Amino acid sequence: MEFANKEYLFLLLLLIPYLIWYLMYRKKSEPTMRMSDTMAYRYAPRSWKVVLMPIQPILRIAVFVLVVLVLARPQTQNSWKNQTMEGIDIMLAMDVSTSMLAEDLKPNRMEAAKQVAAEFITGRPNDNIGLSIFAGEAFTQCPMTTDHASLLNLLQNVRTDMAQRGLIEDGTAIGMGLANAVSRLKDSKAKSKVVILLTDGSNNRGDLSPLTAAEIAKSFGIRVYTIGVGTNKVAPYPMTVAGGVQYVNIPVEIDTKTLSEIAVATNGDFYRATNNKELQQIYKEIDKLEKSKLNVKKFSKRYEAYQPFAIAAALLLLLEMLLRITIFRRLP
Repeated sequence: MEFANKEYLFLLLLLIPYLIWYLMYRKKSEPTMRMSDTMAYRYAPRSWKVVLMPIQPILRIAVFVLVVLVLARPQTQNSWKNQTMEGIDIMLAMDVSTSMLAEDLKPNRMEAAKQVAAEFITGRPNDNIGLSIFAGEAFTQCPMTTDHASLLNLLQNVRTDMAQRGLIEDGTAIGMGLANAVSRLKDSKAKSKVVILLTDGSNNRGDLSPLTAAEIAKSFGIRVYTIGVGTNKVAPYPMTVAGGVQYVNIPVEIDTKTLSEIAVATNGDFYRATNNKELQQIYKEIDKLEKSKLNVKKFSKRYEAYQPFAIAAALLLLLEMLLRITIFRRLP
């Protein structure tokens, strides 16, 4: 709340001399009666009228304060924003080959990637985001959408053992995975188009090389951020054997050179994640680099808000006058 005539608020300072006068001269203005001895009235209870007597000056002070507030013209402000959001179209291209079951990231590479990707999606409510998955072949798990609840649901349905169970051909077709993501972005009208490609291996499947896919992405103005996930040497891998699971160490073979070249060709960046914390930090850095643009125009309208104060002042004044001529009436 604001006041149009703030200078009237200085009138409240007049309450100070009034209170001093009331406390110093109140007893002199009250009628008195001389008595030879007051011992008989020493323990006499005070009547309810005497107890309520201070209510009169309190009501007068309240009326004065409310009148001053009315003179100061209190105003409320109704403001709103007219905003234009320029979102970013993003495709997540995620490797789901059997090597993503390695447990150098916890609980494994696939689950760690899904968890961090879900946090990234949740933090960008205004962007079109889609999901492409690839192993030996690639397909779109979810087209670009702002319905992030559905996207997150489809992300969680990506099983870590899809290739192992034969639901998708095993292998690592980086070129096909990137091309699939690009196909979803090529007709986008957004000024910023991005692919975040995550893999833990090197291209060994597919009819399209990763660098050819990168050139296609570049021709459509699509920026590609590549992430190589996994430790630097070997990683524990759960191998299914009769009667249970046996862990074996498998070599980590990430084609960092190709991933770096893809990023450079498309004006993106290449990152390496050897643990969960590094992977989370990479997505945070990409989130900072790819911020949505927001144009905001602010409007406001003020409304007079003195009416409640004026009504309250009138009611309290009437109450004080009514008490003065009835309950607290004094005989001359």
